[in-house]
Formats: sequence, structure tokens, C-alpha cells
Amino acid sequence: MTQRNVQLVESLIQVILSLEADEQLAIAGKRLKNLPCPLTQKLVQLAQKGGYFNFLNDELEIYTLQDREAIA
Repeated sequence: MTQRNVQLVESLIQVILSLEADEQLAIAGKRLKNLPCPLTQKLVQLAQKGGYFNFLNDELEIYTLQDREAIA
């Protein structure tokens, strides 16, 4: 996906999020049934390319790799 497409999708998301909740649900109901199955993977890729997960790079590690127990 090109940077231009990423920006377009981000703009559309902002417009949709600015709508009332019932309007958002109406749009989601119409659009989601027309999307292909690998939707989750595509959304994750889009979010990564858009930098939505960059904040995780600054988060403290709360689990150890050895025992997967939470660090107190």
C-alpha cells in the first residue's frame, strides 16, 4: 500500500470516528460484509505502516522472556 493510500485511509477513519455512534455502526454494517476474509492481517499491516504501534517501542517490558511472569 502506498503512502498516499495510507493517508487516504487514515483520513477516512478520522471522518468516520467524528460521526455519531449510530452512524458509525450503520457504516460498519454496510462495509464490513463486503470486505474479503484476510481483514485482520490487512488492518494490522495498515496500522503498522501508519505508525499506530510505535508507542510500544517506548513501553517498559512487563514480562520476562524466561518465565513469562509479570515483573512487579
